[in-house]
Parts: sequence; structure tokens; C-alpha cells
Amino acid sequence: MRNHEVTNIQPLLMDDGSLREPGWSKQLLQIYNRNDIKAPKFRIKEWDYYLVISEENQFGVAFTVSDVGYVGLHSVSLLDFSVPCEHTETILKPFPMGKTNLPSTSEKGHVIFNDKRLQIKFLKLDGERRIICRFDDFKYGRPFECDITLKQPEMDTMVIATPWKEKKTAFYYNQKINCMPASGKVKFDGKEYVFNPETDFGTLDWGRGVWTYDNTWYWGSGNGIVNGKPFGFNIGYGFGDTSAASENMLFYDGKCHKLDDVAFNIPESGYTDPWTFTSSDGRFEMNFEPIIDRCAKIDMNVIITDQHQVFGKMNGKAVLDDGTVLEIKDLLCFAEDVHNKY
Repeated sequence: MRNHEVTNIQPLLMDDGSLREPGWSKQLLQIYNRNDIKAPKFRIKEWDYYLVISEENQFGVAFTVSDVGYVGLHSVSLLDFSVPCEHTETILKPFPMGKTNLPSTSEKGHVIFNDKRLQIKFLKLDGERRIICRFDDFKYGRPFECDITLKQPEMDTMVIATPWKEKKTAFYYNQKINCMPASGKVKFDGKEYVFNPETDFGTLDWGRGVWTYDNTWYWGSGNGIVNGKPFGFNIGYGFGDTSAASENMLFYDGKCHKLDDVAFNIPESGYTDPWTFTSSDGRFEMNFEPIIDRCAKIDMNVIITDQHQVFGKMNGKAVLDDGTVLEIKDLLCFAEDVHNKY
């Protein structure tokens, strides 16, 4: 399969607004500059999304700060896999078009959003990231609060630069940082949820780009300890022209291992029935037992998002570049099917 690795530090975009070098890399080598984009402001999409899961204590939290041109979507999710249940609250802001001031790189700068109900900070510090949040009237009229630290040692990440065949100024520039050890607390409804950095991890989904109007994508990600070392995966497809490279990757003990195609086999009977994942190179073969379907639909006529982010447990095998086979057992993770028009 095609899997072109980008190795040069260079501007992400050409003078005409097209991608300079589609492909994948281990770090953010290509430099994103919003001013280089040759598209209207309302078409530019920028977001930072964090997911932090405790496999030991069976809970998770997710945070989004996004500026997608037409609208800003800022959300917090609390997931309890022991019940199971989840709750998500979202603040919508019309036509931010860059006013959210999201940084041009994941490597420096803070993300800060303040509203009368939601105050959220994503702080980029030396060797770590910190998530501080308060969401008033989150549920039952009660507030959600958290202070979480994610350590970020030197390690490989997944970076993808993807164009669209039908529109040369459309692009998807994305970084996934897996396997960040998590510590800190979440407080809600009289209960404290505590992260253990020995077993719990966070993931950052950092994205910038210009999309075409109507897209469906599939994405899956998870982290855990396998044979005493940090393990993670990122899989996905369906978004843009992936002829240069896919975003399918394993992470093990700080190093990445590039995969070919991975297919999401979602049962027609429903998202909460068992799934399977199959790979063209035989290096990612999994069974997936859903626990929670975090489904959400927003329909604002021109803006439509219909998402099924399904959390569950993965079992199967993952094969590293050197042929080492890792047995994956009950890894708490997610896989999603998302359809967006905006």
C-alpha cells in the first residue's frame, strides 16, 4: 500500500493553497499557517480534542474546543463504563471564524475558552499538558470540574496530511498523540474520579484544515499497558484522498509502527452489537465488544453532524514492524462512525 512518509520541515501549503506534500509523519514537520489558506474563513476547521480513560476505574472524560467556521462547538463528556452511562454537554457559538484563537501547532500555546457556563483551558507546558475545566449546570443542575495532567515524554505521534481530489484547496492536517500518562481528578455529583498514571492514558486529536461539505469518516483509538509497556493504536479512513498515506498506526514503548488498510466491520444490526476489525496486511485483527454508544446529532439545516462514538473492549492481535505479535486483551477504547455536513 501507499504510505509516503514526510521527512522535511516545510510550509504545509503551496502558494495556491494546495498541500505541498501529502503523506504521514511522526511529528508536526509541516508548518500550518492559517494565513496561507486559500478558502473563505467560514470553511476553515480547527479543533483540539482530548480523551482520557481510566481502564482501572472504568471511566473516561472527553473535551472539545473547536472553531469550524460556521460555528464553534465546545463540549465535555463524562463516561462511566461500570453503569454504563455517559453525559455530554455542548456550547455552540455562531460564526467564530478564527476568533477562538487556536494555536497553529500542538507544540506550544494554550487553548482557552470562557463562557457563562463553561470555562476550559488546555495548557501546553514543558513535557506535559494540563486540562482544567469547570462546566456549570452540567447535569442535574450540578457542576463538572476537573484538573488533569498528561505527561508527554519524547515519543512518536501520528501526523497525516490529506488532500481532496475534488477540491485542491481542501486539506486535512491532523496529529494524534497517544499514550500520555494521566493523573488528576474529575469531580461531579459528589463523586471523585481519579486517574492513575501507571495505568491510565490520554490522547490528543489536534486538527486543522479545510474540508469539502459532506464527509463520513471512521476513527478508532485506544491506549493501555501490554507486556508492561505503553501500547496505543490509531485507525481510520473515509476522509479525503488517502492515496499518499493512511493514518493507521500502532504505538509501542514510544515508537510508531505503520499499518496498511484497516476496515471497520460494523454490524447492520446496530452499533452496540459486536464489531470486527480486519487489516490488509494482517497486522490488526480485532474483535470489539461495545459498552456505550455515545451518539449525538445536531441538525441546523446547513450544519448537520451525526456521530456514533462507540466505547468498548478490544481483543485480538497487533503486529509490530519487526513481526512481534502483541496479544490485546480487553483494551478499553473507542471506534466511531461520523457523518458531517458543514
